[in-house]
Amino acid sequence: MNAVLPERAAALLDEVRQRRPRVHCLMNGVVPKFVADGLSALGAIPSMTSSPEEVGHFVAKADALLVNLGTLDARRREAIGIAVGVAAERGRPWALDPAHCDYSPPRAAFAQELLARGPAVLRANAAEYDLLSVPAGVVAVRTGKQDRIAQNGAAFSVTNGHPLAAMVTGTGCLSGAVIAVFLAIEADPFIAASAAMVVFGIAAEMAGETATGPGSFEPALLDALANLGGAHILQFAKADHEQD
Repeated sequence: MNAVLPERAAALLDEVRQRRPRVHCLMNGVVPKFVADGLSALGAIPSMTSSPEEVGHFVAKADALLVNLGTLDARRREAIGIAVGVAAERGRPWALDPAHCDYSPPRAAFAQELLARGPAVLRANAAEYDLLSVPAGVVAVRTGKQDRIAQNGAAFSVTNGHPLAAMVTGTGCLSGAVIAVFLAIEADPFIAASAAMVVFGIAAEMAGETATGPGSFEPALLDALANLGGAHILQFAKADHEQD
């Protein structure tokens, strides 16, 4: 295991609690409350509006942005375009989660357009990832039983996590939002994304220790995000550095 990443992840988690970064989430319509609760538990301040009339004002006051393409419609596309434009103008880092783009060619095409607009991080599962061409410089987070975070020939593999996470709608969306939190406080998006996946994976493991099924896993995950400390990260992180 690479010792540098757990140490950096622990330090960044402390910084999240101290700075309480504001993260605007353009989230799908299924999971906004769960994601907002998760970010609040971690120590960030979420905002969730997808109104085209309002979103630019919220992004301007945020430290980072998450764009999630779930439940995509015309007004959400408009809001995403505005949000990404404001993020570029203000120098705010943003992450793209092309949720279920493998089910929808129009969504996949929109995701590819957004990748050309300079997200710091792409977070996608294997099916989504394989449809997209990731521009050089964008950190690619490919999720699964082993999460792989890659950029410019370097990569981390993270094997923290718990099987119950796959049975709760929105855990993947929340992990993307956690990436945005770490982008808000760490200038290197490769380190930010890698640290975020370690933190989220360990929180999932902690939740899995007490949960008896998906119904109890969701609140246990929120508790774990709130109670997770640097000592947990240093003890339980499972991350290996490799060449891409």
